[in-house]
Amino acid sequence: MFGFISIAVIAALGFAAFNYFAVKKMDNGNEQMIEIAGAIEDGSKAFIRYEYKIIAIVAFAIAILLSLVVSWHTAVTFILGAVMSASAGWIGMKIATLANVRVTNTAKETRSIGATLKVAFRGGSVMGLCVGGFALLGLGIIYFVFGKVLGQTSPEQLQIHTNWLGIADIPFTMTVSGYALGCSIIAMFNRVGGGIYTKAADMGADLVGKTEAGIPEDDPRNPATIADNVGDNVGDVAGLGADLLESFVGAIISSVVLAAYMFYTGNKIGSPLDSELVVKLIYFPVLFASIGLISSIIGVFTLIARKVSAHPHRELNIATWVSASLTLILTGIFTWYYFKGSDVAQAGFKAGVFSPWIAAIMGIVSGIIIGQLAEYYTSYDFKPTGKIAEASCEGTALTITQGLAAGMTSVFAPVVMLAVAIIAANAVAGLYGVAMAAVGMLSFVAATVSVDTYGPIADNAGGISEMAKLDPEVREITDKLDSVGNTTAAIGKGFAIGSAALAALSLFASFLYAQKGANIDEGFSLVLNMINTMTLAGALVGAALPYLFSGILIEAVAKAARSMVQEVRRQFKEMPGILTGEEKPDYKTCIEISTKGSIREMVLPALISVSMPLICGFIFGADFVGGLLIGTTLSSIMLALFTANSGGAWDNAKKYVEQGHYGGKGSDIHKAAVVGDTVGDPLKDTVGPSLDILIKIMAVVSLISVSIFGKYNLFSIFGW
Repeated sequence: MFGFISIAVIAALGFAAFNYFAVKKMDNGNEQMIEIAGAIEDGSKAFIRYEYKIIAIVAFAIAILLSLVVSWHTAVTFILGAVMSASAGWIGMKIATLANVRVTNTAKETRSIGATLKVAFRGGSVMGLCVGGFALLGLGIIYFVFGKVLGQTSPEQLQIHTNWLGIADIPFTMTVSGYALGCSIIAMFNRVGGGIYTKAADMGADLVGKTEAGIPEDDPRNPATIADNVGDNVGDVAGLGADLLESFVGAIISSVVLAAYMFYTGNKIGSPLDSELVVKLIYFPVLFASIGLISSIIGVFTLIARKVSAHPHRELNIATWVSASLTLILTGIFTWYYFKGSDVAQAGFKAGVFSPWIAAIMGIVSGIIIGQLAEYYTSYDFKPTGKIAEASCEGTALTITQGLAAGMTSVFAPVVMLAVAIIAANAVAGLYGVAMAAVGMLSFVAATVSVDTYGPIADNAGGISEMAKLDPEVREITDKLDSVGNTTAAIGKGFAIGSAALAALSLFASFLYAQKGANIDEGFSLVLNMINTMTLAGALVGAALPYLFSGILIEAVAKAARSMVQEVRRQFKEMPGILTGEEKPDYKTCIEISTKGSIREMVLPALISVSMPLICGFIFGADFVGGLLIGTTLSSIMLALFTANSGGAWDNAKKYVEQGHYGGKGSDIHKAAVVGDTVGDPLKDTVGPSLDILIKIMAVVSLISVSIFGKYNLFSIFGW
């Protein structure tokens, strides 16, 4: 069992290292290209080092608090989760800053879309493989050290234990929840900080450079262009990697925690689960994910090892489909072998030993459909985005209006798909099946992140080609890759949002179990009374919270972007030689503005996500927090889908115009499309990706702390 997990981790990280050094050995172009890439790399390193110093201080404080209030096991695994997530983000950012210039040079030397795609994807695969590898490495350590050596996964220890504060919990559930919380903290800081950074720079570069000065995107005369390219790495690579790693871990631990509480509750109410079966249920999600990781390695290899065509979307789809298909087949065989001979009916499995596998298929299928729906609403090959581009002919107002309509319309179908998946998974395997649907959706996360990360690498490559004044054909190649990258990014966000919804539901069920704790009796049922005043009030507050959270993020981007706009305008005014090419812009000041602005502004949203359930819990109690989680989850899913799809559609509508349609670059129609894209920037790359982290971090914090505020809160103390 541990040997199999080890094989998957070693294979993933070994293949990632091989691809890393294979990319690094490639020719990185002429002197000017090397200088530009070096500036992007230096800016990326400066940001992430500064950010990680702040995260280290916050993580240390949280770890001390966890060790005092919960257990030292939880504190240790929290640090482990933070280290795994931070490591994946750092390596992913590093390879992106190495790969970008090599992608540019490959396009310059070969003039081949296929060859250029392969280099960009190889760079992206390092991030994808590290996400899966580091996530399972940490979980493997936890299962071996805390589960096997310390015996926390033994049936004897899957019972409620009480600590020195009188707080009751199941030790292993707190241990794995600490790991998930560590991953979530890094994801929140990387996504929020990186998202603010990249969009502040992007908006500053577009609003002044494109619409006011009339110079092309990534023109070396634009002072914000280096900061914009740095933002692609810190936000869309490091942030993306931490986000999907956290989603992957959250999905796995939701099923593990649920299985542990099902075992304890069954014993208390007189319908016990077989002890051997519950151990299998606890290990099953990690082994399932390990098979998905191996399948992803094969899927990634199929693209890297062969000659690819000039159709990037098709080639990327093949890699994803190979990974997904192998995952389906291999996990089906494994599930039959793993549960063969077990009495799975007592766990609520309605389709025999294949029940959790069928539930996982529901997640995989729903994830693929949600991804296809995201592609429909964001690709300029389809009607919604085409209508936004057409609306740009009538000016900025209609561009924005049409984008809002497309984004709002795009919410309904994915939510229906999620509802169907939840009902079907629950019908087959109960709430454990719902958790497995989330695991299934992200089981081949290494492949999806590889596809996702290739996009910002291609975007950076286009910027380098523009700044190095290479042949326009080079930029055409990178732009085609970048356009496909926008669509793959929207698909990836759909997966993250969908899995977050499924995992949050499972974590919420575990929250209800933990709320009752040692007081579970034969009359216990997993029900939250929505008519209860506290629960309803919590749901109302929870539904409003994502809007407050999103508003703070958008305002943070606007503040940083305003400073960037003012700096770019200042440089154009005080140094007129910049636009004539006689003077070199001051890139460093723009990088500093984005770095300081993003770090300063990310603190409040991160605090809200962690502190809100604690504040509400210690004032109003567990019923209020239960409502809070429901309201936040439902509201966040809708808002995340809307922001991700509307922002992606505006971006691709702009790219459609830039390809020569409706007047092309430099026209008034293009300027309207650029403004629409600018409005969508903070929505798709800051707000949308942060909302799925918000609901999971709140769910994990609530799960860890419910046994505390369920017992100690102001309303219960004063008898209100």
